[in-house]
Amino acid sequence: MKKILLFTGDFAEDYETMVPFQMLQLLGYEVHAVCPDKKAGDTVKTAIHDFEGDQTYSEKPGHNFTINYDFDKVNPSDYAGLIIAGGRAPEYLRLNPKVLEITRHFFDANKPVAAICHGAQILSAAGVLKGRKATAYPAVGPEVSLAGAEYQNIPVDKAFVDGNLVTSPAWPAHPDFIRAFVKLLGAKIEI
Repeated sequence: MKKILLFTGDFAEDYETMVPFQMLQLLGYEVHAVCPDKKAGDTVKTAIHDFEGDQTYSEKPGHNFTINYDFDKVNPSDYAGLIIAGGRAPEYLRLNPKVLEITRHFFDANKPVAAICHGAQILSAAGVLKGRKATAYPAVGPEVSLAGAEYQNIPVDKAFVDGNLVTSPAWPAHPDFIRAFVKLLGAKIEI
């Protein structure tokens, strides 16, 4: 069974944490959801971001999500891929040196990485976007460009693949986003 690492944290986007976590388990992957300073059994508060016609997304309280693995026990060599939830969590998770070190490992080893929404903030801080093509929530687009990537302005319900990297603007893209990620992991999905 392939293991997948999932970065999340307090006020990560609810769907962008729970849907990939559950979908990857449904497909038979062992998913370790982790957050710095949290252990298995601890929870993170999530936020629901919705698109209601305002100039940006609205934010409402989400569910509590239970972390299922200790962050301090993570050995990135044990994982086939990394998925990074969006929302507000990436803005502070990127301040953790071990988060950035783990992220770099996946790029150095050319393992599949999937980042959605604000997850690109971690990629930017890790210095892994230079020369790549990637997307993110549009408000994070300038950060993606400043990190040396060519920002892809795509519909909110689509994903973009560049080598081992899958990125997407937001949770409406989950079908494309998760399909592309598991394809990079070697899964075959028949439609």
